[in-house]
Amino acid sequence: MTQEFFDEGALVGVLTTQPLDRVLDYKAPEGGCWLGAFVEVPLGPRKVLGVVWGPGRGDWDISKVRAVNRVLDVVPMADEMRQFLTKAADYTLTPMSAMLRLATRAPGLGDAPSMRKVYRLGTAEPERMTDARRKVLEVLRDYGGLAFTLKEVAEMAGVTPSVVKGLVKLGAVSEEDSPRDLPYPRLDPEYGSKELTEDQQAGAQVLRDAVRSGRYGTTLLKGVTGSGKTEVYLEAVAECLRQGRQALVLLPEIALTSEFITRVEARFGHKPAEWHSGVTMTERRRCWKMVGQGEAQLIVGARSALFLPFRDLGLIVVDEEHDTSYKQEDGVLYNARDMAVLRASLNSAQVVLASATPSLESWANVEAGKYRRVTLTSRYGAAVLPEMTAIDMRSEDLPGSRWVSPSLQAKVQARLERGEQSLLFLNRRGYAPVTICRACGHQIGCDDCDSTMVEHRFLKRLMCHQCGETKPMPTVCPSCEVEDKLAPVGPGVERMAEEAQALFPQAKIAVLSSDLYGSARALKEHIEAIARGDADVIVGTQLVAKGHNFPKLTLVGVIDADLGLQGSDLRAAERTFQLMRQVAGRAGRAEAAGEAVLQTFQPEHPVIRAILGGDEEAFWAAEAGERRAAGVPPYGRMAGIVLSSPNVQEVFDLGTAMARQDGPLRQIGAQVFGPAPAPIARIRGRHRVRLLVKAEKGVPLQQALAAWAKQFKLRGDLRMAIDIDPQSFY
Repeated sequence: MTQEFFDEGALVGVLTTQPLDRVLDYKAPEGGCWLGAFVEVPLGPRKVLGVVWGPGRGDWDISKVRAVNRVLDVVPMADEMRQFLTKAADYTLTPMSAMLRLATRAPGLGDAPSMRKVYRLGTAEPERMTDARRKVLEVLRDYGGLAFTLKEVAEMAGVTPSVVKGLVKLGAVSEEDSPRDLPYPRLDPEYGSKELTEDQQAGAQVLRDAVRSGRYGTTLLKGVTGSGKTEVYLEAVAECLRQGRQALVLLPEIALTSEFITRVEARFGHKPAEWHSGVTMTERRRCWKMVGQGEAQLIVGARSALFLPFRDLGLIVVDEEHDTSYKQEDGVLYNARDMAVLRASLNSAQVVLASATPSLESWANVEAGKYRRVTLTSRYGAAVLPEMTAIDMRSEDLPGSRWVSPSLQAKVQARLERGEQSLLFLNRRGYAPVTICRACGHQIGCDDCDSTMVEHRFLKRLMCHQCGETKPMPTVCPSCEVEDKLAPVGPGVERMAEEAQALFPQAKIAVLSSDLYGSARALKEHIEAIARGDADVIVGTQLVAKGHNFPKLTLVGVIDADLGLQGSDLRAAERTFQLMRQVAGRAGRAEAAGEAVLQTFQPEHPVIRAILGGDEEAFWAAEAGERRAAGVPPYGRMAGIVLSSPNVQEVFDLGTAMARQDGPLRQIGAQVFGPAPAPIARIRGRHRVRLLVKAEKGVPLQQALAAWAKQFKLRGDLRMAIDIDPQSFY
């Protein structure tokens, strides 16, 4: 489709990344510009990034309209991308400027190549070594010759830029002009094709045919853990490459990318483009530009990769589609799984949603005939599904300060004697979730949030898991000032590791938790070491449930299977079911048979029984029946409204006014619940009040919410966040 061209001096409407509520009029620059062009425009005394969104409105004194400074040397934004941003903004009730910020997150887009400097390890050693210099050189050595911007090197090493500049003068760090952004090597769809099982071959054929059709469609690829779903959807990627179109694979966790990149390289002969927070700024800019020029065929990334400027997107794979990390919970509140379906529909592309334990939303869409379904029923090769059993903790003789039951201890011991690995799973970071004073009963809380601080003994600090604030572990109670009476209450993974070391003194213990590693690279190396067999007992949080393959792991022990069943979250049962099945799926992925054991005080609970019984269809059908009866997602609509302010009275007054003036919502038959204090009523010093809106499936909820919210002016420091289809209710 030909883009519209605006001649020099013509009025153009430019959407900027600044928080303004409208498109601004400018004059087209010398030489003119295309619709969709990325431009630099003057805004007050500043120069800001924008996109030519259409003709100008002309409702401003023409003599005062300023000209576009310059057109950036990047491919103009495609018509479908502008449609995608507009529809995503309408669906999530997000200002267009915020959507554009998501689509332009490549640093230095407007820089000329000559302006960019990058830094890498030099050849000389400084005569005088300081701690700051050592940190810089260690960071650059760790990353094996990669180039970084000055800001990146300084931040990673925790030093000032002047330290890096000093090392440049000494030759220990080299400063270079950033190379021109180069195309990625061409991938070969025939390069490393594998022999597939009959099951996999049938699934791959369905996906190949779908990609070949050149039309939009969504397929749920469901297969038990270890069934080879990755190989099947890589066949769909290969077909997409044969068609000359681009493919995107979304992963829920950056830590998963390294193992996946290795598999992609083995399959297609070269590494794909990567897009996530672990990639350097130089690489991120290269990825963004090459995607727009069609010089990156396959992109592997986190949820924000959906907003890259694809030239011809033919396939989106959402791996582990049920994972909650696909929902962005701050800034623009969107679910990448749902936005992937929207983007594909505008591109005539295919979507593959892959999971061993699909979300109820996807299951319901299959049942309704909106998505097709491909099921892999058996594990790949010699691997078989683990046997699943429960340990009834009511009949175990266990001291109050211990969490590994005698029955589980015996099973781990048997694995140690056979040279196999065991995993103790507990979905709680840190050492202990609560620190209490035994003298006065005071629980140490965060100064800025209404939540207890979690002890992180490895860091020797208390940490708030809401705002990230930390403070040293006190020796005196802050309330009664009595010494040596502070005690940890409840287990976290660090405490579990301590217990495991005491129970199995000869074993090598490894802890897998996201906050114990300074970088994605360090975490990746640790995971690779465990996969090689460098640990006997792994103690881990939900990080271990996400797609890792540990060939020697034959036992999974879930310490507290009841943990996720607490609280009033409508998805509590679904999430517990998914997490337990995913964790259990880590066991027995090679020749040796696996076993998964759940420690529970409620073995008769329907969710625990469903996990052990393995009848997933029966679980989904029962869960769907309950949700349908209650009129909640996926059989109804919901929106969460969070109001926040440093002034508690102000925020409650607004919440009460909103609940009373609900006319636009009443017109579509929606109900408003609240206002009520949020479960965590204060975060970062801001008091939080929640309202919940519930409506029937087919109603125009967004239009009604926009009309309802428009009635209220937010003054001062009051904030309102509207979350369509909320995933969390904290």
